[in-house]
Amino acid sequence: MNSINTTERVRDIQCTLQLLREVWLKVGLEKLESHEGIAVKALLDSRVIGLFMDITFAKEKGFKMEKLKKPLLVRNVDGTANTGEVIMYQVEYNIFFKEHIERARIDVCNLGKTELILGMPWLAAHNPEIDWEKGEVKMTCCLPICRRRKQEVKEKKVRKMEKDKDEEVLKKLVPRRFWKWKKVFGKKESKRMLV
Repeated sequence: MNSINTTERVRDIQCTLQLLREVWLKVGLEKLESHEGIAVKALLDSRVIGLFMDITFAKEKGFKMEKLKKPLLVRNVDGTANTGEVIMYQVEYNIFFKEHIERARIDVCNLGKTELILGMPWLAAHNPEIDWEKGEVKMTCCLPICRRRKQEVKEKKVRKMEKDKDEEVLKKLVPRRFWKWKKVFGKKESKRMLV
């Protein structure tokens, strides 16, 4: 009777540990060439030794795949051979998660129904706070490069807002028939005009 209880407890612990090794995140991916954004569910999995994107997903979404000089042999998390057998391509993109922004290079292979996996290298590099039971992730220990990219994105948004504001002011002050020459009336150009 005692051995049955012990066996059941071991199974419960194994099931719990299995669930605690992975968390799903909603992340944004940005293609570098077109700046197109794509929302995706990424698997955060401590068992995986790498960063991976599904090849079908990469092709469907039009990611630019760069061929590797030397293919890499790939195995699934459970140790079985992957149906794609080798990794032949990589994709480079920007990844957004809450306030976190980074540029990443990721291997492309067959992941089945999973579109994106962020494994141990990502976890080790960013050391996020993870509540494995609730599936919550906080990026409190980000690398300095991630913070710089975050600042660059904020500055870019501010510049765009200023440009949009200048555009609105220009349309209010300059008659419509002169809009085709609006560059001449811009803030920067008007400072160079002689009065």
